[in-house]
Amino acid sequence: MNYSTLKKSLAVSLVALTGVTTLASAQDSTMVSSSSAKTFGGRSQFRTWSIGVHGGVLAPVVVIGGSNDYTNWDVNLGYGINIRKQFAPSFALELNGVRGKVSGSNEAGVAGAGSSNRSFETELQYAADLRGVVNVGTIDFLRRENSVGFFVTAGYGLMAYAPKVVNAAGTTIDWKGRAQGGEKDYVKEAYIPVGAGIKFKVSERVNFNLGYTMNFIDGDNFDGVYAKGTTKDKVSYGYAGLEFSLGSSSKPSLEWANPVAMMYDELKDPTLRQEVEALKNRVSNVERAVEDLKKDSDGDGVADQFDKCPGTPAGTAVDGSGCPLPKSAPVDSASSDVTGFENIQFDFNSSVLKTESYPTLDKLSSSLRENGGKVTVKGYASSEGTAAYNMKLSKDRANSVKTYLVNSGVNGSQVVTRGLGEANPVASNDTEEGRIQNRRVETSRN
Repeated sequence: MNYSTLKKSLAVSLVALTGVTTLASAQDSTMVSSSSAKTFGGRSQFRTWSIGVHGGVLAPVVVIGGSNDYTNWDVNLGYGINIRKQFAPSFALELNGVRGKVSGSNEAGVAGAGSSNRSFETELQYAADLRGVVNVGTIDFLRRENSVGFFVTAGYGLMAYAPKVVNAAGTTIDWKGRAQGGEKDYVKEAYIPVGAGIKFKVSERVNFNLGYTMNFIDGDNFDGVYAKGTTKDKVSYGYAGLEFSLGSSSKPSLEWANPVAMMYDELKDPTLRQEVEALKNRVSNVERAVEDLKKDSDGDGVADQFDKCPGTPAGTAVDGSGCPLPKSAPVDSASSDVTGFENIQFDFNSSVLKTESYPTLDKLSSSLRENGGKVTVKGYASSEGTAAYNMKLSKDRANSVKTYLVNSGVNGSQVVTRGLGEANPVASNDTEEGRIQNRRVETSRN
């Protein structure tokens, strides 16, 4: 016996032991459709529209009591239809309509009647309302799928009716047409429906509902007795009905969805676990790559990835490539001819200081630190390229000199920089030798 045959045998035995009559294939399709929904996947993954029919009994009283104009009430047939839009597992909006007849009477000599009329019969042409439906206990931590649910409702609507009254003298008074004088007119009043009920899941498409609604009418003429607004009439409707879910059969119904079960399915989904593991591996790889980028074996402050001079001795000053900075020889002011105000030369299209300019800059730095004062640093460029670019290049050259002086201890306020571009050439820009001389910085005391 292979694994598939054994699995089928166990399924058949389980059905026989538990008395479940639903076919195994139907159960499998139900589980697939339910587990395919995601917790934050939106309403589009569910069936959200339904239509229902219902029938029951209408009576001019409600279970919470209150005053009535007649001591006896009759049970009459009522029937209707409803259309529902489910917005969440716990909430829906429902358009509901009811028709039927309501009647009652006063027995002779019975005390406590609110009128002297013998009886009334009111034709309820329609009662239509929009109500909110709250499913109680939708989120279930004990069951994955519910088959029984409770609901409460409340809303606002309009009804049209025509009462017919038999007074104490036995005369019949028909209210039909009194609203506007027409024979076919009905009295129209607003009402508030408040109710509760229980629903049973018959199948993936069909629900069986039992409910009770109290309709509080904004008027006191529903039973033909008008007490000048001191009391309000009320009508109750107890009903049973079938509700049919609309939409694709591949989608589950939103009103029976259990968010807790959906989250559990997502957590137990092997595909999701594989994605999480793959994501963890990618994050680990990125972390390792970042650590490799940060690694600095010789401790010179430049990562190995960018260090062109690995193995630099500790404490060595290095440039951005990790190579040691050249050490300038100390300037002997007594024997050297360097004044500190010689021109600083630059390579083509560069603002990087040459090592041969260090003695001049060191001399100028020493003079400014010892004697104070200010200097003006003027940057220049040869005539290659555009005038705008050369102006920027000349400013960069002047700023390179100021940066060197400030790093050597000179106060930044002692150095004023200016970029003059191609102005004031010291040699002809028509020759390479002349252009080399024009790539310069000049310094002068203020």
